[in-house]
Amino acid sequence: MQKTEISQNLKEIKATFLNPDCLLVAVSKTKPISAIQQAYEAGIRDFGENKVQEITEKASQLPDDIKWHMIGHLQRNKVKFIAPFIHLIHSVDSLRLLKQINKEAEKVNRTINCLLQVYIANEETKFGWDKEELYSFLLGDEINSMNNIQIVGLMGMATNTSSEEVIREEFKTLKNLHDTLKKLPLPENVEMREISMGMSSDYLLAQQEGSTMVRIGSAIFGFRNYN
Repeated sequence: MQKTEISQNLKEIKATFLNPDCLLVAVSKTKPISAIQQAYEAGIRDFGENKVQEITEKASQLPDDIKWHMIGHLQRNKVKFIAPFIHLIHSVDSLRLLKQINKEAEKVNRTINCLLQVYIANEETKFGWDKEELYSFLLGDEINSMNNIQIVGLMGMATNTSSEEVIREEFKTLKNLHDTLKKLPLPENVEMREISMGMSSDYLLAQQEGSTMVRIGSAIFGFRNYN
């Protein structure tokens, strides 16, 4: 894709935003360094990747002021590779993973920002916490000893469907859960301020339902080549 195309795509996407304060995370997975540089030159600083090896390789070759977002399923044994530089982990889908992030963050003397991934889709392939798990964890004692993580909100992935109604309901569920949690007496290392939901196909729906950050890839970079 030509430089002007990526720049133009970004301009057009931003022009459609219903909430200008909603953060655009450019999903650059499988895309070459040159494409990321073009988006960077067009003003993007937040990039999302879903594989640890790819994100570490790219981070070492690109400007230091890029904020790297981990948006894919994260294995516990790979947390150590991204702990020194990751800006935000969207896909914290279990307590075991959160404990590992806290442990690796402590080793590199950092506090890592995290979103708790909530299971909102009607699909077995999706990961995440359910409502009961969230309440019992956020209001329990264990979180108080996690000094190297900061939970800043929730993330959700809608069902892969053409039904706008289904997607909207799932986004509504996440927003309502976020708003309910926000009213609770949460510990110091939890602050419900972000809702990461919405991708290239449904980001406007997500913004209508209160998303504060959207993860957009193909609408910026074109369709991916997974070969």
